[in-house]
Amino acid sequence: MTFTPPFTEKTHLLPLSTYRLQLNSSFGFSDARRVLPALHTLGITDCYVSSYLKAVQGSLHGYDIVDPAALNPELGTEEEYRSFIEALRSHGMGQILDVVANHMGIGKSCNPWWMDLLENGPSSHYSSFFDIDWRPVKPELENKVLLPILGDLYGTVLENREIKLVYEEGGFFVTYYDHTLPIAPRSSVQILSHRLESLLGEERGADPHFQELQSIITALSYLPSRSEQEAQRVIERYREKEVIKKRIAVLVKESPAVAAFLEENLRQFNGTRGDPKSFDLLDRLLADQAYRLAYWRVAAEEINYRRFFDINELAAIRMENPIVFDKVHALIFRLLQEGAVTGLRIDHVDGLYDPGDYLRKLQEWARANLPSSESRERPLYLVVEKILNPGESLPEEWPVEGTTGYDFLNLVNGLFVDRDNERSFDYFYGRFTGGRISFEDLVYEKKKLMMEVSMASEINVLGHQLNLLSEKNRRSRDFTLNSLTHAIREIIACFPVYRTYVTDPEQTADRDRAYLNLAVARAKRRNPAVTELVFDFVRDLLLMKYPADCSEEDRQAHRRFVMKFQQTTSPVMAKGMEDTAFYIYHRLISLNEVGGHPGQFGIDTKTFHQWMRERQARQPHALSATATHDTKRGEDVRARINSLSEIPRAWQRAVTSWSGWNQSKKQFIEGKPAPDPNDEYLLYQTLLGAWPFETDPTADDGTFRRRIQSYMIKAIREAKVHTSWINPNRTYEEAVEAFIQALLERTGSNRFLELFLPFQERIAQYGVSNALSQLVIKIAAPGVPDFYQGTELWDFNLVDPDNRRPVDHRRRAALLEALSQAETGGRDILIQDLVKNRADGRIKLFVTRTGLQFRKANAALFQEGDYLPLQGYGEKRKHSIAFARRANGEEVIAVVPRLVARLLREAPALPIGKAVWEETGLVLSPGSERYGYQNIFTGEILHPTLSEGRPLLPLAQIFSTFPVALLKRIKTKEKRDFINSHPEP
Repeated sequence: MTFTPPFTEKTHLLPLSTYRLQLNSSFGFSDARRVLPALHTLGITDCYVSSYLKAVQGSLHGYDIVDPAALNPELGTEEEYRSFIEALRSHGMGQILDVVANHMGIGKSCNPWWMDLLENGPSSHYSSFFDIDWRPVKPELENKVLLPILGDLYGTVLENREIKLVYEEGGFFVTYYDHTLPIAPRSSVQILSHRLESLLGEERGADPHFQELQSIITALSYLPSRSEQEAQRVIERYREKEVIKKRIAVLVKESPAVAAFLEENLRQFNGTRGDPKSFDLLDRLLADQAYRLAYWRVAAEEINYRRFFDINELAAIRMENPIVFDKVHALIFRLLQEGAVTGLRIDHVDGLYDPGDYLRKLQEWARANLPSSESRERPLYLVVEKILNPGESLPEEWPVEGTTGYDFLNLVNGLFVDRDNERSFDYFYGRFTGGRISFEDLVYEKKKLMMEVSMASEINVLGHQLNLLSEKNRRSRDFTLNSLTHAIREIIACFPVYRTYVTDPEQTADRDRAYLNLAVARAKRRNPAVTELVFDFVRDLLLMKYPADCSEEDRQAHRRFVMKFQQTTSPVMAKGMEDTAFYIYHRLISLNEVGGHPGQFGIDTKTFHQWMRERQARQPHALSATATHDTKRGEDVRARINSLSEIPRAWQRAVTSWSGWNQSKKQFIEGKPAPDPNDEYLLYQTLLGAWPFETDPTADDGTFRRRIQSYMIKAIREAKVHTSWINPNRTYEEAVEAFIQALLERTGSNRFLELFLPFQERIAQYGVSNALSQLVIKIAAPGVPDFYQGTELWDFNLVDPDNRRPVDHRRRAALLEALSQAETGGRDILIQDLVKNRADGRIKLFVTRTGLQFRKANAALFQEGDYLPLQGYGEKRKHSIAFARRANGEEVIAVVPRLVARLLREAPALPIGKAVWEETGLVLSPGSERYGYQNIFTGEILHPTLSEGRPLLPLAQIFSTFPVALLKRIKTKEKRDFINSHPEP
């Protein structure tokens, strides 16, 4: 793809704020272009766009790319894409593109690289593109790819005539529903020669068309085999097979007799239902392919290509291969050079063979090819999707700005969880569900489960690689395959982080050495009956401690094992913790978030300030996310649920009462209630968090009920306790759906709703305050505030696909315009209206727009300014958090409430006014008494007072009319008004 004329050169700028757009066939390039004016008004500087390279037909997310050299035609034309880019430029906006570097989509036979590989096996031009083990543990799969696409056992599917042999334009294929798979040219001799000898005996031998058919068969027989690796022979194979296909196509068109002959052969190959022997021909043909069709359930144990997690339709690619790197990035690099794209987000960086090397290659390319690249140490704006466990940081040597923001999300979220009530929540959760759960033990068990049922093949491969390495040395050859595989499984189950990055024994980072030592120590403690020697052997290998007499060949085998091991720990952690344990451990579900650790019950302000100061020093341009396309629940759902941590007694009374009234609504399956108490506990929190503001969900068309039912079915399947995706238990699932139906039923008396709704309203009001506080922190703290599509209004979404529903951008644009018009009537009147009608979401939109526009007007202050924690005074100082950003004589203070449920008691209001804050306030920096501070939201100008030599600002004044504040320092005499000097664009 080329652009003519090329886009005008755009100097690379760091983003000030980003807005995530999810593109699909229902929201393409033209739709994205139409929302840009509103995003510009909102204060967004960069669109952060999901991958729009060509993906599997019908893809809703774009992560299943099939052609990295083309735009996805389902999103629009090249001209529509050009219009989108030009619209970005006209608004001075950049574009961060989501790059899928770890895998490609192989579903629906859409991927030409994968199709070529299936046709040509190891001799395919693309055999080294995909991470395939051509010599797997199972010898029957040597030089074959296992394709687990069948819905039943192979023999059953075959004899049901679900697999069919077809002819098309000189080639043969087998079809299975939406899969079309190539038949290797050489093996098509079986089709072309079937019955031929008897037919030639019927005086057809002289027919020139049948003589041509015989010649074609001879040519096919002489084709180089698919295991051929010699370059010239591979070239010959590609050339000759295409020539032969053309000859077959011409022959079939010219000779009705040959066409009829082939048609009858196809009929016979496709067998007769009820006659098992009639399928022998097709069975024999399929056995001669470079792939082996299999029941999808066998993938966990025998699949021999690396996948994205355990998704069979996403095959991992070998990005460490320079040819793959160049081909995958060719279009992306062109868009960067032309200025259409100004930054990259790297998806699932931990899946790569060597993430650090990959990121360095991107920056090296940028340094050589992007304009003005010499002006920055990192010429390309790069952020990586990387989950950091508590206490973990990104490798300092990675040339990136930081992560996509899950670390920020969980840190800020923890501010609104009351740490003092952890024991109360432990006690009641254990009592209600009937047993205490250690989150650490749960993760350990579920990681082991994933390695047994979803990723057994990956573990088996590692075990066999390790066994071969152990046989190389007399000190380790007595370790059995069984013990080595067990050790690998236990070490991975005990791994404290997603992965390590060991690539060289001489340069192993201290952090990686510490993580490996910790994992092995934990594995030893959990396995006292297993000799420590085997664990020590594996640890030394993972640290790349080569034996003194190790050959270069053995060193390479050793390194391959280590790299493969490191690529395995991340998906095991994700599947075991995020996709299983998070759906079982429901103590406080707002903590069960991607990148979070539910065992950590909130954080204190000291920890928050320390983390933010470090972020400003090390990664001031990392993304600051509060919701993404992968989060488990919307940002405002979490904000509500967090408030439960402050009122444990009220929560306990409510749940006990609800559960008592709802017992009669449950079904009993094999003597046990459905839902069980743990799933019921999850449901109540979910209802509190997701209950909409503006409509009565029990009086609508059932949309809300269906959303909750769909969410709960996904949650209990992910939990894998009563049901699962692999083995659905519809009896239990239907009982859960019926329970939800009964809970939300409005006909007649519903005592549950009578009790639930007043409590929900109270929690919803606390949630408003938490959500606005979280928003202001995101805008003002170090980092780049990132907004997931639609979250400028209340975000009560749940996990995908719920959070990928269409967004009403027209409504949001209209509300933005209405806000601007309302301001002409006076800021005081508008503020009163927003506070009074906070349920409609305009108050969140107002804070977002005003905060982001202020951020744009003071870019240097937020990008480069120091981070200064501010202390409070008074009895209620625990209920607020404040910090200043200061640069070049400019200063802004962010101050917001926290833990408001205890502050407000049972009043369903916002934390505003003297009655709430009494004599609590902020202690400002020395000399601040010489200035005024203007609240950019309300326009009010506040004046610090001196008390015992300290400049003070009372919170009763700061929050006199509005629940959050950004205070711009101004010279008192000038009394500059930010609002008047920065009109709407």
